[in-house]
Amino acid sequence: MNALAQSMISLRHTDIRLDRGDLANGPRSRRFGFPGFDATAHSSPALGGEGPQVGIGRWGNSLLPGTPPHVPFPQGRRKSARPPFVSLAHMRAGIRPNIAFVSVALAAAILTLAAGRSAEAENAVVKRFSNGTAQNSVGIVDAREDAPQDGPQAIYAADDGSLYLLDQLNGRVLRFNARTADAPVQSLELPENMRPTDIIVRRGSVYVWDGAPQALAPTGRDDAPVRGLTRTRSAEAPDDFTLSAFAQMGSQTLDSPAELLGEHTRAIPVSRKPARQFVASRGRGSVTADVTIGERLNSAQVEVREQASNTEIAKLRLRVHDRIGVVEFLEIDNGGRMFVLTENIPNNSKRAAAAFVVRFSPQGVQESIYDIPLQQSVALSRRFIAISPDGDVYFLRSRKSEVDVVGVGSRNVRPTAVIDNPALSRFTASEAGIAGKGAIAAVRPLTRQQVVQTAFGFEGLQWRLAPANYGPDPDTTCTGFNRIRRPGYLSGKLNQEVRGVPYCWGCHGSLNQFRARIADGMLAGNVCTHNNPRTDVAGVDCSAFVSAAWGLANHFTTAAIPAITTELTNAWDLQPGDALNKPGTHVMLFLRFTPDRKAEVMESSTGGCNGRVCRNVYPLASLLARGFKPVRFNALQDQTVVAAAAFNDDKSAGNKDAMHKVAADSQEQRGRRHRKHK
Repeated sequence: MNALAQSMISLRHTDIRLDRGDLANGPRSRRFGFPGFDATAHSSPALGGEGPQVGIGRWGNSLLPGTPPHVPFPQGRRKSARPPFVSLAHMRAGIRPNIAFVSVALAAAILTLAAGRSAEAENAVVKRFSNGTAQNSVGIVDAREDAPQDGPQAIYAADDGSLYLLDQLNGRVLRFNARTADAPVQSLELPENMRPTDIIVRRGSVYVWDGAPQALAPTGRDDAPVRGLTRTRSAEAPDDFTLSAFAQMGSQTLDSPAELLGEHTRAIPVSRKPARQFVASRGRGSVTADVTIGERLNSAQVEVREQASNTEIAKLRLRVHDRIGVVEFLEIDNGGRMFVLTENIPNNSKRAAAAFVVRFSPQGVQESIYDIPLQQSVALSRRFIAISPDGDVYFLRSRKSEVDVVGVGSRNVRPTAVIDNPALSRFTASEAGIAGKGAIAAVRPLTRQQVVQTAFGFEGLQWRLAPANYGPDPDTTCTGFNRIRRPGYLSGKLNQEVRGVPYCWGCHGSLNQFRARIADGMLAGNVCTHNNPRTDVAGVDCSAFVSAAWGLANHFTTAAIPAITTELTNAWDLQPGDALNKPGTHVMLFLRFTPDRKAEVMESSTGGCNGRVCRNVYPLASLLARGFKPVRFNALQDQTVVAAAAFNDDKSAGNKDAMHKVAADSQEQRGRRHRKHK
């Protein structure tokens, strides 16, 4: 039976409602139609219907390019009065509605159903960038085996509604108006040798994350096509609002290894104390948001207050289908509506994880959901969501050879609806079974303590970058994109102390082998992932780092890792020393779940680590939905605690200096926290 016939049969149990503007806002409604109208298909419980609700014509709260004006979105609670509609049951009963009215609605519904459209069908590409160095291009290095795609890492919406895109491979920030398709793009050039991984814009300043917040001020004429960015001379430390904005997507000061290796860092945090977030909102000024997770771990309450007066604005309640991940209060728009980022993490890794932005009315009533289109084909990026002052939701979608800025469509939900993505497939208990163990590598049994300690040795190693390690200038140009061989974090550091083992495409070896190669004058690092691997360079790529942390003498690629690991049934069962692996692309060593339920990992990466081994924090759903699998090395002893006694292991004396140095450095940075617990 073809799709059109199936759609016509399914219409037997579907009520059709056609509305002008956005008046149709019944349960589980989704807009669809044609220029000037919004039609909404509603399932009829009385008839046992489960008709789909999908739409076009609008995404977020803005018009799509080329569509006539709609009736503005109403604010606050919806009125109880509903526009008249007619169901197919009424027609069978002899009621004769306006034929043109029903015909148009039926035609739109049939076309929509036949296409099988989901929430993503409402999304609209508002700006597309190709690969290159021109004003309307961005720097992209396409993925290759064991080398994920490298490209723009972050997007942010400023107070004037313009979008800022971090194009770090080209050393710049692009500024543009998403509401005007042909609007010119302005380039803001980053300071030399700076390659940050995150960006926010506050009070006329551009803040980037380059291991810590860096404040930059634009130079040159406001309307110039190319402007500069220079470091500000302010000695003031970043305030709580700046730190909290960065922490929304994992850019944050991390705990010392001593704390991470403590006995309380293994399991998922279960604290019932509210975690406080600080948000400089557009609609209500400076506010605090206290997030409390429910006892069943599938719900949360967000208490929003004005910071100055401590006056309560609203108490937001949200509940997901399985287990709740991050809960980040993002924004209050100019209309008073509130936006929260959250995740649904299933208890079975065979089921898809999902991320959402939930919109609440000014009174705190849940009204709409934006399904974030995370897919395996979408490259990993740091800040992939932005909320405009008018409440538009944008998604940064990086794919092979192009980057899209997508306006995300919304679907209306009941105030008490459970947050879930109906377009994602679900499995029965038997279908969701995990395959048995693969081959066990021929190595001695390994403790989690040893794995994590070795990893910190790679991340915290201090070494001097001699001229032979640095190489000549100008450096060798990579194929695939105009990028030099030398990792970004080493640029400009000749004859200086640097930290961390560099990324090197196709390289592998232990920490002691890296030290020996550097001492022998070998080049340090190689981020040319589209060239053939070089044998005259020292460092590790992503899978070589994880192989070394697991004590393997051989280099197991991401494609080979499934043969020596067991996929975990439940991602929440991850423990220090496990991994998140995407075969053929990238692997990360898992360290712990942070107090706000993000995944803290260690990885060797060209993009997220600027070409070295480093620690990062990611929302868990952003990894799982992109195809990363939680896995456990088969030779790893199933210890439940990683003890702080790692510092006293005489057999790993080569790592102890690096560990103590990392601990000391982290302690100096812990004067202020981006998140506070009451």
